[in-house]
Amino acid sequence: MPRKRTLTSTNTDCKVPKASHTTEDEIRSPYFGDPERVSEASEREEGKAKESLSVLLDPIVSLPAPAQPRGSGQKLTEEFYDQECVALAKALLGKVMVRVVEGRRVSARVVETESYLGGPDQASHSCGGKRTPRNEPMYMKPGTAYVYSIYGMYHCFNVSSRGDGACVLVRAAEPLEGLEVMVQGRGARRGTTAPPLKPHQLCNGPSKLCQALALTKESANKLDLAESDVFWMEEEEEEEQEDGIGEAGVCESLVVVSTRIGIDSYGVEWAKKPLRFYILGNKCVSVKDKQAEKYMVG
Repeated sequence: MPRKRTLTSTNTDCKVPKASHTTEDEIRSPYFGDPERVSEASEREEGKAKESLSVLLDPIVSLPAPAQPRGSGQKLTEEFYDQECVALAKALLGKVMVRVVEGRRVSARVVETESYLGGPDQASHSCGGKRTPRNEPMYMKPGTAYVYSIYGMYHCFNVSSRGDGACVLVRAAEPLEGLEVMVQGRGARRGTTAPPLKPHQLCNGPSKLCQALALTKESANKLDLAESDVFWMEEEEEEEQEDGIGEAGVCESLVVVSTRIGIDSYGVEWAKKPLRFYILGNKCVSVKDKQAEKYMVG
């Protein structure tokens, strides 16, 4: 496979990925907005949807799959997670989330994150040092999973960083393995009449990726990601890495820095903080900032 032209960056292996021209998916913040416009279904309808699983699985026929099983990369250690919140949010880009579902490996590459700093951060669950049973994982050691529910039916996944009450929200990921498992997870709430999902739509939002990877408060909250054998994050094998992603992470020239989603009601100061990060050109990103991208290219 011919090599593509390189960019000048702190990562000398940086290469330019193919551009994406997909429509933005207006997903609101998992902290303060409804992340998905899903109509409420009765228990009867939901039961019927589960019984019609064969219909939900129809779209997987067209889903691309690796020509051979992907190799397992090196699991991220506690030392990796022990970084300041913003640094960790950037470092997680390009890392692989791995979930074991009924003995099967399901994985996705992180493409979008947000930092929640705790303390003065008005958009954080731990603002002002607030500490409750719900947000306890934000105060646990770096690399602890913080999974919480919203609206009684959705979940969001975060990982604690260095600093009391600080964590990184994983907003979106690119499916790699077990796509049919992801389709089942997403389809359980979509119903049989919903149009088939495309691969890039499986994890392109914080609650979507939790559905796809079977992440719930009961199954994953407070897990030590450096030690767990059912959910962890890892480096990607070198031969599997996408252009622009290497051992040092995603090359700086490909990281878009933008504002977080859906927190305008918490004041201009924190709404405008550049605390969201995503991989330029990746179609799995939940919401793209065209102005920020234009500034980078210009």
